[in-house]
Amino acid sequence: MSVEQQFSILPEPGGLYSQVSAGCSSLRAGSKAEGPVRGRVGKSSMAVFKLENVEDLYEIGEVLGSGHFGQVRAVQERATGVRWAGKFLKVRKCASSRLGLERRTVEREVEILQALQHNNIMALKDVFESRAEVVLIVELISGGELFDFIAAKESLSETEAIDFIKQILQGLSYMHRKNIAHFDLKPENIMLSDKDIPLPNIKIIDFGLAQRLPEGGEYKSMCGTPQYIASDMWSLGVITYILLSGMSPFQGETDEETLTNIVKMNYMFDDFHFRETTPMAKDFIQKLLVKEQSERMTAEECLLHPWIKPLTRKEAASRSQSSINMKNFKRFNARRKWKMSYNMVWACTRLSRLQLLCKTRANEDEELRQCESDQEDTENNHRASLIRRRLSSSS
Repeated sequence: MSVEQQFSILPEPGGLYSQVSAGCSSLRAGSKAEGPVRGRVGKSSMAVFKLENVEDLYEIGEVLGSGHFGQVRAVQERATGVRWAGKFLKVRKCASSRLGLERRTVEREVEILQALQHNNIMALKDVFESRAEVVLIVELISGGELFDFIAAKESLSETEAIDFIKQILQGLSYMHRKNIAHFDLKPENIMLSDKDIPLPNIKIIDFGLAQRLPEGGEYKSMCGTPQYIASDMWSLGVITYILLSGMSPFQGETDEETLTNIVKMNYMFDDFHFRETTPMAKDFIQKLLVKEQSERMTAEECLLHPWIKPLTRKEAASRSQSSINMKNFKRFNARRKWKMSYNMVWACTRLSRLQLLCKTRANEDEELRQCESDQEDTENNHRASLIRRRLSSSS
């Protein structure tokens, strides 16, 4: 998976999420600036934007990816030479405009990223703002997707899989303590900082749908991807199920069928796909895929679960002797990649058609204006001719 896929400029709509805030201590958003900085605080949040020209501080490099609302480019900090990624987003100039992202949407993502500073979460370095564009300078994550990294391996023990799940949990636990929910946790948003080391560092990315939750209240939003529905912890249960078996617990032929499977809690641990899986791993998943969210394990409880933190040597040994179903996992990842490619081609084709339609309409409007102009010129010439005749007659 290439670097640019860490950025989702077009969020994917989907199912219903519900999360209850734990009532933890609030946080102060915004990053510390080195010396005086010209900036602006968001109208609807505590997001901090710099008003300097981004090119004064960063050298803009090649395009890494693009989407409907902007593009991602490699950038290099002039003062240090450190490479980052620049997310250049088009922002609506006025409330009635349909071009670009709503400013409050960008402000929410910026405010959340500025509040999160954790080793397993994509870092935000700077934010620059102009009249029509916002530039997010974020950590350049070059290790690709976790699922692609695992699919390239010949084998993977449960112990190795747990190391990755534990890192995701540490990032989620940190977020949730700050009353922030990701709301779009899925394989595409779990990346690696560097894949060329034995145990790569997990990075949770794409906070375009993330929300700060009200203290002790319930938040519901129609967003995310159907099979990772409900909350971050439910999503982690689905991801763990897939990682160990190579199968999705609720996947149907359509989104509607998937949602029906979720509502009916229609999933199982069949012997064929889970023959190498420990009972502790199944227990871990079962305590996440719970319909009633108050009964679902929290991130901190997950970190204390015996599958993640074994209490005895026997429990630790059983994890190392069990392995994930690599054959099925490779198949699942190949199907997932194919679906992503298909969706990308479909989106590009649709965008091209819209652009062609807009261009055709623009040409038609121009032709109409030209016809109206020609008609007006003819009428003006006719009037001028009549005036000249009258002047000639009177003289």
